[in-house]
Amino acid sequence: MSQNKFTETLTADNAVLAMIDHQTGLMVGLGDEHPTVIKNNILGLSNMAKAAGIPSVITASMPEGPNGPVMPEIQEILGGEVINRDGEINAWKSDKFRDAVKATGRKKIIMAGIVTDVCLLFPALSAVAEGYDVYAVIDASGTWNKTVQEVTVQRLVQAGVKVTTWASVLAEVMDDWRSENAEALGYVLAGHTTKYGYVMNSHFAK
Repeated sequence: MSQNKFTETLTADNAVLAMIDHQTGLMVGLGDEHPTVIKNNILGLSNMAKAAGIPSVITASMPEGPNGPVMPEIQEILGGEVINRDGEINAWKSDKFRDAVKATGRKKIIMAGIVTDVCLLFPALSAVAEGYDVYAVIDASGTWNKTVQEVTVQRLVQAGVKVTTWASVLAEVMDDWRSENAEALGYVLAGHTTKYGYVMNSHFAK
């Protein structure tokens, strides 16, 4: 069966992670999920990319203003420089950000952003329009309330963006428990999902 962007799965070799505006000032106003849960999901997604060797691009919108800097944990995990935008609301309109994504040579973008209805939505729509296959990681993004999240998901789906979760991305990238990065990814999953942590503990207790 021939594959297209709707059936071809994510791998460590065909994807890039884009972390958009996970800034301390913006995190304060999130209301669609408990802040501790969102933070855990963001760090889980970041650790997933590190464990799988997926390249990443981090960007921030005017971090010297009220939005604040990017969560320091993200840069500690992923390394690299943060691309600070001067004023573009849509990160895809930043030449530096867009060029950094394109430089990876990868057409699948695992994308998360704060807030979901702006910082994730707009670049996701723009990237899809340029032929990229975008995976919007909803639970590693956040916005003002559940209504805003639900409306945004509808618009993403209408545009052909794949709406997903960080643990689903991890499983898709791992693909097989016998793969070379399976153990590292398993530990990421266990470290950021309490219930699966119990599963791992049971396995290694044998």
